[in-house]
Amino acid sequence: MLVSNALVGLREGLEASLVVVILIAFLVKTDRRWALKWVWAGVATAVVLSVALAGFLTYGTRQLSFETQELIGGGASILAVAFVTAMIFWMRRAARTISGELKGSMDRALSAGGVWVALVGFLGVGREGLETAIFFYATAQAAGAGTSQPLIGWVLGILGAVVIGLLMYRGAIRFDIGKFFRYTGIFLIVVAAGILAYGIHDLQEAAFLPGLNSHAFDVSSIIEPGGWVATLLKGIFNFTPATTWLQAIAWTAYIAVVLPLFLRPVAAPAARPVPSAA
Repeated sequence: MLVSNALVGLREGLEASLVVVILIAFLVKTDRRWALKWVWAGVATAVVLSVALAGFLTYGTRQLSFETQELIGGGASILAVAFVTAMIFWMRRAARTISGELKGSMDRALSAGGVWVALVGFLGVGREGLETAIFFYATAQAAGAGTSQPLIGWVLGILGAVVIGLLMYRGAIRFDIGKFFRYTGIFLIVVAAGILAYGIHDLQEAAFLPGLNSHAFDVSSIIEPGGWVATLLKGIFNFTPATTWLQAIAWTAYIAVVLPLFLRPVAAPAARPVPSAA
């Protein structure tokens, strides 16, 4: 659980770090340092709101009934899967053009004023922060109460992303962003499939979905639910020894549909025709 959450936190944090690095480097290179404070104000606001949302989801629902907690947890898990799926496809498509898009947005905001500059920073980081908050809640629920491994993993991953972003800004390291997001995207698809299955199980426990006692397989006699093998499989894949038919179908369908679509080659953007000389 610690390693998988650290990798997911690194992926999510690096996307936000990449946005900040692009914006800061653009302002510095174009000698518009006066706008840096506005960018940092927008980034700080997005971070605070994301942390507040994660805290509210994680700790603000503990006083509710068991069924309500399971209903909220299942809904948040499915919402997290939707966000993550949309994000990995967006980054797959936009990895080559994200720098130009951000610079264009910042250039327009600079002519409008400081508040608009802050808004660009807020939206750039806030989208990743919203996904991170909901995904953190989903992974924390999947890990169960009484363990701090998801939180430690996320913190380590995000701190690693901040360090990498700083090194990228200073030119100390360079790597292929497209390949990084491709390989981590494959890993995220597997993690998201497990979160989806766990969310469905929550909805079954809340009596929102049927089939709680209808198992596709139960290998509890082979894999002890509290043993290290079960803990390892749950931490990486959210695998449970007793899996319902609905969970198994959802996990298989998600992998079978999303993974091939993600692995398809990305079409290069069409070149604009060059006007002929008169």
